[in-house]
Amino acid sequence: MAGFTKWITGGLGFVLGGPIGALIGFAIGSLFDKSNEISNYQEQWQRGKSPYGNTAEGDFKMSLLVLIACVMKADGRPQKQELNVVKRFLLANFGEEGALEALQILKNLLKQDINDVQVARQINQYMNYSGKMELIHLLFEIAFADGAENPYEVQVIQRIAWNLGVSTVDFNAIKAPYTRTKDVNWAYTTLGVEPTATDADIKKAYRQMAKKYHPDTVANLGDDVKKKATEKFRAVNEAYEELKKARGFN
Repeated sequence: MAGFTKWITGGLGFVLGGPIGALIGFAIGSLFDKSNEISNYQEQWQRGKSPYGNTAEGDFKMSLLVLIACVMKADGRPQKQELNVVKRFLLANFGEEGALEALQILKNLLKQDINDVQVARQINQYMNYSGKMELIHLLFEIAFADGAENPYEVQVIQRIAWNLGVSTVDFNAIKAPYTRTKDVNWAYTTLGVEPTATDADIKKAYRQMAKKYHPDTVANLGDDVKKKATEKFRAVNEAYEELKKARGFN
């Protein structure tokens, strides 16, 4: 995800209003002079006129950074180890130049009080369902990056998902691959079915999940986001192959 500068200066839409707009006004102030523009959007928002109705690539990425900050603050003050995990994630997914800018924005966000419920509800108004599921996917990737499950972080992600309108079935399906080492039924959960499901039910669920999580559903959010979505799509395929092997059907 190269070049935050490009989408910050020209790729932001709905995040310039509402509670997220108030947060990023401070967060990007040290990088760009956007205070007047953000102020104008805030005025429109307060009059009940959102300046944008669609999700831009920048909206998704700024929303992701704000939600990352929420997860990092889940158990109190973010630890240096957590910041290192996030830094590796940003480097791997934003590129070296973009990661440096993203990290500075994130550090500024961590200095602020963030109401994850208000933020999630704002995102829910403007982002399509596929984009919201991908946000949850990326938050889980960060939360489990160190190989350990932090119950406080999972709780925050669950609250965010609920306020994004992500269903319980989809939330559990996104989480399941990360807990496969201690959940013998992870493959069923990934496909959104119970272990009592018939082979026909599993085949039907697989087709539905494969369609729902196909990377093309988030193509409008940029090639890098689409690439990350491929990982969830791959997990669906892995779950299906595991059940085919265990049950002996084709």
